Amino acid sequence: MDDLFQGRVRTLMSSEYAIIDMTARSDLVIGAALVPGGRAPRLVTHEMIAGMSKGTVVVDVAIDQGGGVETSHPTSHSHPTFCVDGVVHYCVANMPGAVSRTSTFALTNVTFPYAMAMASKGWRQAVRDDPALARGLNLCDGKVTHPAVAEALGLPYVPVERIVS
Repeated sequence: MDDLFQGRVRTLMSSEYAIIDMTARSDLVIGAALVPGGRAPRLVTHEMIAGMSKGTVVVDVAIDQGGGVETSHPTSHSHPTFCVDGVVHYCVANMPGAVSRTSTFALTNVTFPYAMAMASKGWRQAVRDDPALARGLNLCDGKVTHPAVAEALGLPYVPVERIVS
């Protein structure tokens, strides 16, 4: 990022101190932390929001996974923003829906090879052959096969290998 933006963007290691420091000094905060299959971690607290300048904008990209900002709640394309302590929040669920044609092409391009593998090999063999596809399996035969999903739902986790072998 430093090279790409030639010093116009400052990068730093993520830590609680860095988040507190930078949220207090930023005009725009984009929360995009993701735990695949699980709830997004809440990295920005209400206290941090209260310490921001009035008019600061927060975009919570992780809202589809519960949001990474404590003061966030899902909004829509028709009513995309709300304010908390003078800080504007943009928390539209399914943000790619604003560019539905483009996002459909992007999603199709990345999922089509998996669909073809399952169609040609059967889903069990395709999952056995491709670790990436196996990591995408969340539920199978009534069991939760993704550790983050199991944790989020408070259910027992069963490794995919035990079910598809």
